[in-house]
Amino acid sequence: MEFQKISSPSLRELFVEQLEHSILSGKLKIGERLPPERQLAEMMQVSRAVVNNGINELEKKGFLIVKPRSGTYVADYRRKGTLDTLMSIMKYNGGRIRNDEIRSIFEVRIALDSLAAQLCISKITDDDIRTLYEIIEQIKKASDTGTAIRAAFEFQHEFALMSGNTLIPLIFQSFRAPVFTMWERFCDLYGIRTLYESNYRLWTHIRDHDTEGALEWIHTSLNECISGSRQIYYD
Repeated sequence: MEFQKISSPSLRELFVEQLEHSILSGKLKIGERLPPERQLAEMMQVSRAVVNNGINELEKKGFLIVKPRSGTYVADYRRKGTLDTLMSIMKYNGGRIRNDEIRSIFEVRIALDSLAAQLCISKITDDDIRTLYEIIEQIKKASDTGTAIRAAFEFQHEFALMSGNTLIPLIFQSFRAPVFTMWERFCDLYGIRTLYESNYRLWTHIRDHDTEGALEWIHTSLNECISGSRQIYYD
Protein backbone atom coordinates (compact mmCIF):
# COMPACT_ATOMS: atom_id res chain seq x y z
CA MET A 1 0.00 0.00 0.00
CA GLU A 2 1.29 3.46 -0.93
CA PHE A 3 0.98 6.46 1.33
CA GLN A 4 0.85 10.07 0.25
CA LYS A 5 3.25 12.67 1.56
CA ILE A 6 1.88 14.65 4.50
CA SER A 7 2.16 18.37 3.97
CA SER A 8 1.12 21.20 6.24
CA PRO A 9 -0.97 24.14 4.96
CA SER A 10 0.93 27.20 3.82
CA LEU A 11 0.55 30.52 5.64
CA ARG A 12 -1.49 31.81 2.70
CA GLU A 13 -3.88 28.84 2.98
CA LEU A 14 -4.24 29.41 6.72
CA PHE A 15 -4.84 33.13 6.15
CA VAL A 16 -7.53 32.39 3.55
CA GLU A 17 -9.17 29.76 5.75
CA GLN A 18 -9.30 32.07 8.77
CA LEU A 19 -10.91 34.90 6.83
CA GLU A 20 -13.36 32.56 5.12
CA HIS A 21 -14.46 31.20 8.48
CA SER A 22 -14.81 34.71 9.90
CA ILE A 23 -17.01 35.72 6.96
CA LEU A 24 -19.12 32.55 6.89
CA SER A 25 -19.62 32.65 10.67
CA GLY A 26 -20.75 36.27 10.50
CA LYS A 27 -17.88 37.64 12.58
CA LEU A 28 -16.97 39.72 9.56
CA LYS A 29 -20.13 41.35 8.19
CA ILE A 30 -20.96 42.04 4.55
CA GLY A 31 -19.73 45.52 3.70
CA GLU A 32 -17.26 45.62 6.60
CA ARG A 33 -13.90 47.19 5.76
CA LEU A 34 -10.75 45.19 6.55
CA PRO A 35 -7.71 46.84 8.09
CA PRO A 36 -4.98 47.92 5.61
CA GLU A 37 -2.72 45.10 4.40
CA ARG A 38 0.25 46.27 6.49
CA GLN A 39 -1.84 46.34 9.65
CA LEU A 40 -3.48 43.01 8.84
CA ALA A 41 -0.03 41.45 8.33
CA GLU A 42 1.11 42.73 11.73
CA MET A 43 -2.06 41.56 13.48
CA MET A 44 -1.82 38.05 12.00
CA GLN A 45 2.01 37.92 12.15
CA VAL A 46 2.51 37.07 8.49
CA SER A 47 4.19 38.85 5.61
CA ARG A 48 2.42 41.41 3.45
CA ALA A 49 2.93 39.04 0.51
CA VAL A 50 0.84 36.40 2.32
CA VAL A 51 -1.89 38.96 3.00
CA ASN A 52 -1.84 40.31 -0.56
CA ASN A 53 -1.97 36.85 -2.17
CA GLY A 54 -4.67 35.73 0.25
CA ILE A 55 -6.83 38.78 -0.45
CA ASN A 56 -6.49 38.18 -4.19
CA GLU A 57 -7.67 34.59 -3.77
CA LEU A 58 -10.56 35.62 -1.54
CA GLU A 59 -11.60 38.25 -4.07
CA LYS A 60 -11.67 35.61 -6.84
CA LYS A 61 -13.85 33.42 -4.63
CA GLY A 62 -16.26 36.30 -4.08
CA PHE A 63 -15.61 36.78 -0.37
CA LEU A 64 -13.86 40.15 -0.66
CA ILE A 65 -13.94 43.15 -2.95
CA VAL A 66 -10.97 45.49 -3.36
CA LYS A 67 -11.87 49.11 -4.10
CA PRO A 68 -8.92 51.21 -5.35
CA ARG A 69 -8.01 54.10 -3.05
CA SER A 70 -10.70 52.97 -0.62
CA GLY A 71 -9.83 49.58 0.84
CA THR A 72 -10.83 45.93 1.03
CA TYR A 73 -14.40 45.06 1.99
CA VAL A 74 -16.34 41.91 2.79
CA ALA A 75 -18.43 41.08 -0.28
CA ASP A 76 -21.82 39.44 -0.49
CA TYR A 77 -20.45 36.08 -1.59
CA ARG A 78 -23.90 34.93 -2.73
CA ARG A 79 -23.75 37.64 -5.39
CA LYS A 80 -20.03 37.53 -6.15
CA GLY A 81 -19.21 33.88 -5.51
CA THR A 82 -18.23 30.99 -7.77
CA LEU A 83 -18.25 27.21 -7.38
CA ASP A 84 -15.03 27.68 -5.38
CA THR A 85 -17.15 29.65 -2.92
CA LEU A 86 -19.51 26.68 -2.59
CA MET A 87 -16.53 24.41 -1.90
CA SER A 88 -15.43 26.76 0.89
CA ILE A 89 -18.95 26.72 2.35
CA MET A 90 -18.95 22.91 2.29
CA LYS A 91 -15.55 22.80 3.97
CA TYR A 92 -16.74 25.24 6.63
CA ASN A 93 -19.81 23.05 7.25
CA GLY A 94 -17.70 19.92 7.60
CA GLY A 95 -18.39 18.76 4.04
CA ARG A 96 -22.14 19.35 4.27
CA ILE A 97 -24.01 21.43 1.72
CA ARG A 98 -26.50 23.87 3.19
CA ASN A 99 -30.16 23.36 2.34
CA ASP A 100 -30.36 26.47 0.15
CA GLU A 101 -27.42 25.23 -1.93
CA ILE A 102 -28.92 21.73 -2.17
CA ARG A 103 -32.16 23.16 -3.56
CA SER A 104 -30.28 25.44 -5.95
CA ILE A 105 -28.15 22.59 -7.34
CA PHE A 106 -31.26 20.46 -7.97
CA GLU A 107 -32.90 23.38 -9.79
CA VAL A 108 -29.84 23.75 -12.03
CA ARG A 109 -29.82 19.97 -12.58
CA ILE A 110 -33.42 20.11 -13.84
CA ALA A 111 -32.47 22.77 -16.38
CA LEU A 112 -29.30 20.99 -17.56
CA ASP A 113 -30.77 17.47 -17.67
CA SER A 114 -33.89 18.70 -19.47
CA LEU A 115 -31.83 20.48 -22.12
CA ALA A 116 -29.62 17.41 -22.58
CA ALA A 117 -32.72 15.24 -23.02
CA GLN A 118 -34.24 17.60 -25.59
CA LEU A 119 -31.03 17.69 -27.60
CA CYS A 120 -30.03 14.06 -27.29
CA ILE A 121 -32.89 11.58 -27.18
CA SER A 122 -34.37 12.08 -30.63
CA LYS A 123 -31.03 11.40 -32.33
CA ILE A 124 -29.33 8.99 -29.93
CA THR A 125 -27.84 5.88 -31.56
CA ASP A 126 -28.14 2.25 -30.53
CA ASP A 127 -24.44 2.25 -29.65
CA ASP A 128 -24.96 5.25 -27.37
CA ILE A 129 -27.89 3.51 -25.67
CA ARG A 130 -25.76 0.41 -25.06
CA THR A 131 -22.94 2.55 -23.66
CA LEU A 132 -25.33 4.19 -21.20
CA TYR A 133 -26.78 0.80 -20.22
CA GLU A 134 -23.33 -0.58 -19.44
CA ILE A 135 -22.71 2.37 -17.12
CA ILE A 136 -26.13 1.89 -15.48
CA GLU A 137 -25.22 -1.73 -14.76
CA GLN A 138 -22.11 -0.54 -12.93
CA ILE A 139 -24.39 1.28 -10.46
CA LYS A 140 -26.44 -1.90 -9.98
CA LYS A 141 -23.37 -4.05 -9.37
CA ALA A 142 -21.58 -1.53 -7.13
CA SER A 143 -20.51 -3.01 -3.80
CA ASP A 144 -20.04 0.35 -2.10
CA THR A 145 -21.43 3.87 -2.22
CA GLY A 146 -18.32 5.43 -3.75
CA THR A 147 -18.35 3.08 -6.74
CA ALA A 148 -22.08 3.61 -7.27
CA ILE A 149 -21.74 7.40 -7.16
CA ARG A 150 -18.87 7.42 -9.65
CA ALA A 151 -20.90 5.28 -12.05
CA ALA A 152 -23.98 7.49 -11.63
CA PHE A 153 -21.90 10.58 -12.33
CA GLU A 154 -20.39 8.90 -15.41
CA PHE A 155 -23.89 8.06 -16.67
CA GLN A 156 -25.11 11.65 -16.25
CA HIS A 157 -21.93 13.12 -17.72
CA GLU A 158 -21.95 10.75 -20.71
CA PHE A 159 -25.59 11.64 -21.35
CA ALA A 160 -24.61 15.32 -21.24
CA LEU A 161 -21.83 14.68 -23.76
CA MET A 162 -24.24 12.93 -26.09
CA SER A 163 -26.37 16.09 -26.21
CA GLY A 164 -23.77 17.62 -28.50
CA ASN A 165 -23.85 20.85 -26.48
CA THR A 166 -20.31 21.84 -25.51
CA LEU A 167 -21.22 23.61 -22.27
CA ILE A 168 -23.60 21.13 -20.61
CA PRO A 169 -20.93 18.49 -19.75
CA LEU A 170 -18.48 21.20 -18.69
CA ILE A 171 -21.02 22.78 -16.34
CA PHE A 172 -22.00 19.37 -14.98
CA GLN A 173 -18.33 18.49 -14.43
CA SER A 174 -17.85 21.71 -12.46
CA PHE A 175 -20.55 20.51 -10.04
CA ARG A 176 -18.76 17.21 -9.44
CA ALA A 177 -17.86 17.73 -5.77
CA PRO A 178 -21.28 18.93 -4.52
CA VAL A 179 -23.09 16.35 -6.67
CA PHE A 180 -20.97 13.58 -5.14
CA THR A 181 -21.77 14.92 -1.67
CA MET A 182 -25.53 14.95 -2.34
CA TRP A 183 -25.54 11.48 -3.88
CA GLU A 184 -23.58 10.14 -0.93
CA ARG A 185 -26.27 11.48 1.39
CA PHE A 186 -28.97 10.11 -0.95
CA CYS A 187 -27.41 6.63 -0.81
CA ASP A 188 -27.08 6.83 2.98
CA LEU A 189 -30.80 7.61 3.23
CA TYR A 190 -32.25 5.44 0.47
CA GLY A 191 -29.56 3.00 -0.62
CA ILE A 192 -27.61 2.28 -3.79
CA ARG A 193 -30.58 0.38 -5.23
CA THR A 194 -32.72 3.52 -5.26
CA LEU A 195 -29.96 5.50 -6.98
CA TYR A 196 -29.78 2.75 -9.61
CA GLU A 197 -33.55 2.64 -10.11
CA SER A 198 -33.79 6.40 -10.58
CA ASN A 199 -31.09 6.42 -13.26
CA TYR A 200 -32.44 3.23 -14.86
CA ARG A 201 -35.86 4.87 -15.18
CA LEU A 202 -34.28 7.74 -17.09
CA TRP A 203 -32.37 5.26 -19.27
CA THR A 204 -35.60 3.46 -20.25
CA HIS A 205 -36.98 6.72 -21.65
CA ILE A 206 -33.71 7.29 -23.50
CA ARG A 207 -33.86 3.73 -24.88
CA ASP A 208 -37.43 4.28 -26.09
CA HIS A 209 -36.56 7.68 -27.63
CA ASP A 210 -39.24 9.08 -25.31
CA THR A 211 -38.22 12.69 -24.78
CA GLU A 212 -41.46 13.71 -23.05
CA GLY A 213 -41.24 10.77 -20.65
CA ALA A 214 -37.63 11.62 -19.84
CA LEU A 215 -38.49 15.27 -19.16
CA GLU A 216 -41.37 14.25 -16.92
CA TRP A 217 -39.14 11.86 -14.95
CA ILE A 218 -36.35 14.44 -14.60
CA HIS A 219 -38.80 16.98 -13.19
CA THR A 220 -40.59 14.46 -10.97
CA SER A 221 -37.51 12.82 -9.44
CA LEU A 222 -35.56 16.02 -8.81
CA ASN A 223 -38.60 17.97 -7.58
CA GLU A 224 -39.19 15.23 -5.00
CA CYS A 225 -35.83 16.18 -3.50
CA ILE A 226 -36.46 19.93 -3.82
CA SER A 227 -39.87 19.76 -2.14
CA GLY A 228 -38.65 17.46 0.60
CA SER A 229 -41.10 14.67 -0.21
CA ARG A 230 -37.98 12.57 -0.69
CA GLN A 231 -36.00 14.06 2.16
CA ILE A 232 -32.37 14.89 1.49
CA TYR A 233 -32.04 18.18 3.38
CA TYR A 234 -30.14 18.30 6.62
CA ASP A 235 -32.07 19.09 9.78
